[in-house]
Amino acid sequence: MKHQEYVLQKAVCRLLDYQYPKVLYLSDTIANLKLTVPQKARNKAIQKEGFKCPDLLILEPNKFYKGLFIELKIKSPFKKNGELYSDQHLEGQQKSMQELTEKGYLCFFKWEFDDIKELIRWYMSQR
Repeated sequence: MKHQEYVLQKAVCRLLDYQYPKVLYLSDTIANLKLTVPQKARNKAIQKEGFKCPDLLILEPNKFYKGLFIELKIKSPFKKNGELYSDQHLEGQQKSMQELTEKGYLCFFKWEFDDIKELIRWYMSQR
């Protein structure tokens, strides 16, 4: 399942490179890696406790937001009624994205390439 998310992440990064070559972005680079115990400890030592950084950070302000942050998924993290599935990791991600939203960033869970492409197109058109 993680491999599919990597494929989506790579496609979105290629889209950014092609359509918005001057836009700076960061993409999660260790999500699919199997870290050794020392690597896990080292990584944990330099991370903000409890903060779940979204997978893609587009570091380009527009008229309304400081940047666009997207948490990529393979399928919707929401139930049919719109509630987030009960999962500690998802809830942590949602909490972090809410905190970022309060600081002026636009944040979304997204799971379909065409929706992500349209969101990025809209966001970039607001500069």
